[in-house]
Amino acid sequence: MALPLLLRNLIPRREQRSNARPLWTVLKSLTWLQWAQFFSGWLAWTCDAVDFFSVSLSVVHLQEQFGKSTHTITTSITLTLLFRSLGAVIFGVLSDRFGRKWPLVFNLVLVAVLELGAGFVQTYPQFLGLRSLFGIGMGGIWGLAASTSLENLPVEARGLASGFLQQGYAVGYLLAACINLKLVPAVPAGWRALFFTAAGMSLFAAVLRAFLPESEYFVKAKEEERQKGVHKTTGEKTRIFLREIKEMLKTHWLLCIYAVLLMTAVGFNFLSHGSQDLYPTYLQTSKNFTPHDSTIATIIGNCGAISGGIIAGYLSQYIGRRLTIIIFVLWIGAFIPLWILPSTFSSLSAGAFFVQFGVQGAWGVIPIQLAEMSPPAFRATFPGVAYQIGNMISSASAQIEATGGENMRTTIIKDGVATDVPDYATVQGIFIGCVAAFIIFITIIGPENHGSHFEKAKTAFEDGAGREEVTGADPAEKATGSSTDEESSAGGVVDEKQEVEKDEKAGAAVSVEHREKAGLA
Repeated sequence: MALPLLLRNLIPRREQRSNARPLWTVLKSLTWLQWAQFFSGWLAWTCDAVDFFSVSLSVVHLQEQFGKSTHTITTSITLTLLFRSLGAVIFGVLSDRFGRKWPLVFNLVLVAVLELGAGFVQTYPQFLGLRSLFGIGMGGIWGLAASTSLENLPVEARGLASGFLQQGYAVGYLLAACINLKLVPAVPAGWRALFFTAAGMSLFAAVLRAFLPESEYFVKAKEEERQKGVHKTTGEKTRIFLREIKEMLKTHWLLCIYAVLLMTAVGFNFLSHGSQDLYPTYLQTSKNFTPHDSTIATIIGNCGAISGGIIAGYLSQYIGRRLTIIIFVLWIGAFIPLWILPSTFSSLSAGAFFVQFGVQGAWGVIPIQLAEMSPPAFRATFPGVAYQIGNMISSASAQIEATGGENMRTTIIKDGVATDVPDYATVQGIFIGCVAAFIIFITIIGPENHGSHFEKAKTAFEDGAGREEVTGADPAEKATGSSTDEESSAGGVVDEKQEVEKDEKAGAAVSVEHREKAGLA
């Protein structure tokens, strides 16, 4: 029974909606407000990357500043990732309860303040403490940015938008690398200038989001209440919200476990952080690159990441989310040798480009994959917490590679002398290879709600939101039988559960249809 199921999950799952429009037609129909809200989410995620990679790009400078080893400095990366899950819970709950706008604005302001503070520290304990607090602020950004960007766009554009959104992270890494390359050596503040600049960018993103209106999803919910003459107090809404969270966890517990496995336990977060966090240090230590050449190679790698993410996001709209992920992870495996074996700048830079093309290509599908599989009323909390729990468990990836490299040695010629150095290349190759194999397996056995109309769901403070599900097709089409996407709406570990609940789903779909006819969705 399991084997046919695994094979079935590899079949391309193109959307089969009767009213689907060509992508170009959809893009031309977008309003300036839809573009602006997407950009605000993308910018928030980009700033998150600049903030995070400020440390990765400054490891050598921080070693000199505080007199610490690579392993000790990367503790700050570990603690930042460790505390991000707490931030995801706090800001995700605030966003699903009160709306997308002001929780994201406050989140960005907090990040800006803490990043600025990190630029003024004088001791390593101070730096470690601030980066730990900083992790809480960073933890909220992804869930809020993804929900803000995707829920305001038509279904047909969400695959491409997902690729663009996720590559905000690669763009942020690219911007941080450029700042590190040009600004840091040119100003008296040195490495601190990177942190100051990152703080300013996050503050700008907060101001931009503050000038834009609330997400249409929440505006419609308030309008429904007004039309029905319902005036619930804040306390009543909060009590309903807390009750529906419990219902969501009780109804979707298996899905929660799967999402965490996908994003952690040698999953996606190990893939990205394992291939990025120690990469500049690896080039300088194991390959004898100068800081300048190391930064250039990082920039080239991120150009590959950006292109890979966008292409994968677009492709996933036509062949499905899971199959796209699998293709790009296999791509990574093919180029690992080019990523670690050469010693020349050109070859290693090419390896960085192609590996990051695959890494961020697979990642480019993740925002929409998580959004579509999520309980629809909890699209900030559920994906954000799954994502950041993955970060928490993968938080030690840089330290694992640093420790492994220090224990596994190699010899390079440095200044004409044979020098014993950590073998980060071999460690990273083995590490990423194992992670890639796991991701292929966990993706094959998982669900897929390709083309989910999650924007038609209830808000999290409405009765029944915790038990509501939105499947692959438009609920109205599903109820009338005009779509054949039901069989492809989910698979893997959740398929058997969905078979048992088929009758309940049909009833939920009809319920959503009635809400639409009444003008409530």
